[in-house]
Amino acid sequence: MAALARLLESLLWPARKEEAVAAAEEEGRWAPNGPRLLLDAPRCSQRPHGGAAASWGLRFGASSAQGWRAHMEDAHCAWLALPGLPPGWAFFAVLDGHGGTRAALFGARHLPGHVLEALGPAPGEPEGVCRALRRAFLSADSRLRSLWPRGEPGGSTAVALLVSPRFLYLAHCGDSRAVLSRAGAVAFSTQDHRPLRPRERERIHDAGGTICRRRLEGSLAVSRALGDFAYKETPGRPPELQLVSAEPEVTSLARRAEDEFMLLASDGVWDAMSGAALVGLVASRLCLGLAPELLCAQLLDTCLCKGSLDNMTCILVCFPGAPRPCEEAIRKELALDAALGRRVAELCSSTQESPSLNKVFRILASEDIPDLPPGGGLYCKAAVIAEAYSQLFQASGERWEKVQSGAGKVTSTHSSSALDFQA
Repeated sequence: MAALARLLESLLWPARKEEAVAAAEEEGRWAPNGPRLLLDAPRCSQRPHGGAAASWGLRFGASSAQGWRAHMEDAHCAWLALPGLPPGWAFFAVLDGHGGTRAALFGARHLPGHVLEALGPAPGEPEGVCRALRRAFLSADSRLRSLWPRGEPGGSTAVALLVSPRFLYLAHCGDSRAVLSRAGAVAFSTQDHRPLRPRERERIHDAGGTICRRRLEGSLAVSRALGDFAYKETPGRPPELQLVSAEPEVTSLARRAEDEFMLLASDGVWDAMSGAALVGLVASRLCLGLAPELLCAQLLDTCLCKGSLDNMTCILVCFPGAPRPCEEAIRKELALDAALGRRVAELCSSTQESPSLNKVFRILASEDIPDLPPGGGLYCKAAVIAEAYSQLFQASGERWEKVQSGAGKVTSTHSSSALDFQA
């Protein structure tokens, strides 16, 4: 997958990279002589991990990828059991830093502790838990402020899921999102905190702030976050009414037997795919029996191939009602992989000079191929296509790597092999 992701650079990413850099320069977030925004090649390595609490039917998987960004600023945490609370309580969070990693790493390490302290040993559901989550975010932000180097920029968005035996609680600040799949469809999705949302705009204006080019003070794209203390200095106003607020938007959802899974992810994932597309893709992969952590890794690879330029992190939490392996779905997937392998062989043998992998993918993308994964489409099968292409040339003894200017090697730690490629 990582090899094909690099190969696809010539199809889509140069234009997107130029657009991203131009937009950042126009908005004053980057100067031509300043630090690099994007790498010359994406860093695709991932370390997917997961766990399960079999006694209450909870499974999770998580993974992250630096991608094209010069630095990795995402962080996450997953607790399948919470000390001091009965079995069945769990906590997960994804944090997306900006202006450095400090705020995101602090949140991943310390937000669960603040949540536990705010909940106490016998939290009242659901109203008491909702209030506790708000207090936890604000107290974590206050603690972060006490440790923050004076005058230094930086902050982090956050989305957290607290699971109890009876309810699902979502708390979020900024543009990291969560989506719930129930009975095969999107049942709930968080909404980003942007400066132009009516409630956010009112708070910003009341605190004496301005919105320019859809950004707070022409700079910050989100209106709620941990950190960003330069925007929390308005005298006489409590923390939740500052230009930027760390108060989360909290939602409680009564659990149902039809609940399948919750996906939490940083905005690099949502840049590439909609909530409905992600729900369709995740459900289809669960029907193949894919472990949640490997599914997360495949999802991030798919988003990378679809053109995401940001850091990406996702956590998939599966409930007892999640889709189970289906023999018919597995049979169709195997048939699809075999058909793609045969088509790659046909394309490579149809001309005197073998086509590049880029050209093979272009041709496949223009064809009507049945039974492609919903949401991900051909991009979700990039690893299969790259592997078929590689094996074809290795079997024929032909050296298929044609190194040109800028070519190199990209590896993915969750992939079965590292592929050489041409750019």
